Amino acid sequence: MTDEKAANENAEPAQETNQTPDAEADGAPEAEAADGAGEVEALQAEAADLKDKLLRMAAELENTRRRADREKADAARYGAANFARDMLAIGDNLRRAIEAVPEEERAGAATIIEGIEMTERALLSAFERHGIKQIAPEAGEKFDAHFHEAMYEVPNTGLPSGSVVQVVETGYMIGDRLLRAARVGVAKGDPAGNGDGNGGGKVDTTV
Repeated sequence: MTDEKAANENAEPAQETNQTPDAEADGAPEAEAADGAGEVEALQAEAADLKDKLLRMAAELENTRRRADREKADAARYGAANFARDMLAIGDNLRRAIEAVPEEERAGAATIIEGIEMTERALLSAFERHGIKQIAPEAGEKFDAHFHEAMYEVPNTGLPSGSVVQVVETGYMIGDRLLRAARVGVAKGDPAGNGDGNGGGKVDTTV
């Protein structure tokens, strides 16, 4: 009996020792799973952040490309603006030369006048090829401050107040931009445009 009891006492601690590794083994997969889930979430967050940065970068590159295209188009369209502005004076002088010839002398100077007019037409044609167009309002046309510059007012014209009476200097546009406003005389008073009895509607250009 003594030997059996001693054997049983020696066996019990061995049984307890075998239970400890089993408990540790059961908890290990759960810890590994938690660690794996955390890593996945971190990778997903990093991927989302990288995707957002790439989208922002792509949008910025697209905006830069569009700005470059717009600047290139503007340079092609408006690059000649300064040169064209200087050339306007030549066109003005050609027109003044034609208008300076008295009516009674035009027959004798017909050849010269024709040559000047041909030069003027060639210049205007060159302007049009480069997107430059004239602003030449007709008498009676409403004054537009965006395209016209009022040089003086003319009373008793028989035209509505604020309408163009006379063009002093032709204006020009380049593309959709104003190169030079048309300089005009503007009707004063008579808002109804019925005349004042001193001209019967005839334009009076006396300042």
